[in-house]
Formats: sequence, structure tokens, C-alpha cells
Amino acid sequence: MEFSEILGRALALLGDVKVGTLTTIDEQGYPCSRWMTPTTLGRASGRIYAVTAGSFAKARQIRANPKIEWGIQSRDLSLIARLRGVALVVSDALLSAEVVEAIGPHLGVFWRINTDPKELVVIETQIQTASLFNSISLDRFEAEARHDA
Repeated sequence: MEFSEILGRALALLGDVKVGTLTTIDEQGYPCSRWMTPTTLGRASGRIYAVTAGSFAKARQIRANPKIEWGIQSRDLSLIARLRGVALVVSDALLSAEVVEAIGPHLGVFWRINTDPKELVVIETQIQTASLFNSISLDRFEAEARHDA
């Protein structure tokens, strides 16, 4: 299965479940995972977006080591996707507004933790590797994005 097909299925899964885990590396070199509400934007193929506060640990961790992984699973756990890539912490009012519009109804916990809207930043992930595992058929697929010169 080609990268674009694996990524398409993973992003369709994300569109259905609306949540995933974001894993970063903390200051001691350990993986640190947390549930997030990511989204895609139609104009940005191969990218995932989420919001956080610029002062939160995940933003600091991404600035220090931009290699991250998203985990997404179907409600019945029959399909599991892993999306690895490089993330950026972006402070851009227009991008923030676009991402918040896409995921706003799912940000209740975020706004209880972060009460200062000026702290809002976007985590933009460029997906480099996509994988799918079907726990019923035991099929596994993994592919890297092609970077044509």
C-alpha cells in the first residue's frame, strides 16, 4: 500500500474518532504521550494540526526535539494508525483561528486548563511515515512520504 493511501485511511480514521495521542520526548529523554484533538486542513496535504498553550510542556518538548508521533485508533480497536513526523509550534493568529474553528467544540478541557487565549499556539505536524495495523486481519502497512527532487 502506498504512503498516500495509508495516510488517507489514517486521516479518515481521525475524522471519525476526532482524538489521538501525541507523543513527544521530554527533557529526560522519555516518551511523553497525551490525548489531543487534532485535525486536518483541506489546503495542507500530509499535515495534522492541534492547539496548545505556548508555555505547556508539549510545546517546549517540540521546540527542543521536533520528532513526534500521533497514534489514532478506531472505537472498536480494530484499526490502529501511527503517524510520525516533524512538528512545529506556530504562533499565527489566522492559522490558530482556522484550527480552532475546525476543532473548537472539542476543546472544553483545553480552555479550562488554559484560560489565556493569547497563549494559544498551533502544533503543525508534517507527516513523514504512516502505518496502519488491522487487529482483525493482522494486516500491517507502513510507508514513508516520498520527497521528489
